[in-house]
Amino acid sequence: MRKTVFSSALAAVILFTSCGKFGNSNSADDVKNSKSIFAMDTYITVTSYGEDTDKALQAAEDKITSLEKLWSVTDETSEIYAINHSGGQSVKVSPETADLLYFALDMNKRTNGAFDISLYPVLTAWGFTTDEYRVPGDKEIADLLESAGVEKISLNNQTVQIPTDMQIDLGAIGKGYAGDLIAKELRSNGVKSALIDLGGNIQTVGTKPDKEKWKVGIRSPFGEGNFATLEIGECAIVTSGGYERYFVEDGVTYWHILDPKTGKPADSGIASVSVIGSEGRTCDALSTSLFVLGLDKATELWRESDDFEMIIVTSDGEIYITEGIEDDFELSNNFADPKVSVIYR
Repeated sequence: MRKTVFSSALAAVILFTSCGKFGNSNSADDVKNSKSIFAMDTYITVTSYGEDTDKALQAAEDKITSLEKLWSVTDETSEIYAINHSGGQSVKVSPETADLLYFALDMNKRTNGAFDISLYPVLTAWGFTTDEYRVPGDKEIADLLESAGVEKISLNNQTVQIPTDMQIDLGAIGKGYAGDLIAKELRSNGVKSALIDLGGNIQTVGTKPDKEKWKVGIRSPFGEGNFATLEIGECAIVTSGGYERYFVEDGVTYWHILDPKTGKPADSGIASVSVIGSEGRTCDALSTSLFVLGLDKATELWRESDDFEMIIVTSDGEIYITEGIEDDFELSNNFADPKVSVIYR
């Protein structure tokens, strides 16, 4: 049996900005300052523009650290660890954790089950949480799925209770919500222009100091480099794809995005999904969900919604973008003439 393992630590979305000052302006607003920290299993960099932003950046770092301590599945002092090892007993959690759990349950309903935080034991069986990759048998997967299902989670204000054989994981939504909370910290500390890069999740505060939009590169799911760029204002953009973490065994590729209905890597004909919206946690949850749903159901969900735009790359290289970003989307020069279709309402 031959197995090859791949795990990408590169950002799915890469921002292109100039260093130092923007344009010909010598304004104090152009002063650039950054902080980086490894948390939530990725490198997080917060870059602010303007004078005297040290306090804001420290507040952002403190927020990241506190959220990591709340939501880690392996830290024995975290709230998620306490829930997963509660033996079926109720656990009191912080407002941030309770808010995110309520949102996760809502997203499960909104996506008809495509977003599910109760698959941690299934991900572990595949080795995606331990890096000990293997292909579990159908019976093993079926038995683990019996213990899953967010409808079994009891949530009453800040009190959480799950069955003894269930474990939850906020990894598919935590970075997005962290981006929201970090952006809030920056704004409350007077920052008007900032970029938050959470290992591929991009969140911005305002526009660039010169009032121009940020330019973001969308990574190709088929190799190195970016296949397109997107100009954005104040928003979040999150990309999910099978290339982020996967392994190959006996010539078959298995990626970390699982279909909750099968417990196996989602096989929807999609190579990557980028979601753009005002709320990081929404973009984070939807990027995973739309990958599971496939093009047709993703399009249906978009047409029913008013809080996000999307870029979908199919497994055969076709690109679909929604009309709200049509004027801001541009293919990269080095990307060979793919078919680009605009989805309209």
